[in-house]
Amino acid sequence: MESGSTPSTAHGHSRRGELIARRVLWEMGAPVSTREHVAALVRHHQVPFWALERDDIEQIAIRVSLLASNVELTLLATADILGRVCADQARVVDNIGLFREYCAELGVLERPFAFASDHARFMYFRTPGRDPRYAAYDDTRCTVTVLSGLPGAGKDTWLTRHGSDLPVVSLDGLRAELGVAPTGDQRAVAAAAYERARELLRARRSFVWNATNISRQHRQMCIGLAAAYHARVEIVALEATPHELRTRNQARAHPVPAHVVDRLIGKWEAPDITEAHTVIVP
Repeated sequence: MESGSTPSTAHGHSRRGELIARRVLWEMGAPVSTREHVAALVRHHQVPFWALERDDIEQIAIRVSLLASNVELTLLATADILGRVCADQARVVDNIGLFREYCAELGVLERPFAFASDHARFMYFRTPGRDPRYAAYDDTRCTVTVLSGLPGAGKDTWLTRHGSDLPVVSLDGLRAELGVAPTGDQRAVAAAAYERARELLRARRSFVWNATNISRQHRQMCIGLAAAYHARVEIVALEATPHELRTRNQARAHPVPAHVVDRLIGKWEAPDITEAHTVIVP
């Protein structure tokens, strides 16, 4: 970085780093917990630079405490800024120190925040300005199981073993039913999926949502609908090694094109416990 410049704030810089870190560590065969710990640190690595200027500092600090470590985050941020040549280096170092003190006062510097229940945690991350200490009343009426995994990760196998007695909202099934190709316009498929999901939610019936759901944004559409109907949300995060993924895909009657799989891997955001009541990694 050139002398006099400020820390990088390019849009999406941290998220791109997270996606790259996850892919590299997955391809290396790193344990899931280690991989996601590192990915979370990369995603939030510049938060301490500016955290005290943000309105959502509390939620960010609590989120990092659940996914990684605020102690490690401040160490990473300090190493990052000291490795740069920028005009406001001293100010940023001070900000990191203030962020560390803030986390210590909140009780999340060295340990994860302790929510009263998984429902309290779920509602906290869905409700801006909510007190994290509030023990939310659990008014859930059914459970929506959201499958998440790349093509070939084992979603259909999981369904055969664990979800045979539950209704299933399947995007692949709806594509076949509606005669829509995977590369075609998916709006009719999505509309049909959400209508079936609403019917089940109105009837307070538990069901499985079977789709790739590899990005937080796509999962949020399913989870948001479930939350609106007071459903409990569990995510089943299915994974396979790079070799297993490609081997299984090629064995399919209709394999997903390799370039499509590669594009999906580049967008893959593993689910975490700030999104749902429960995240299951089989």
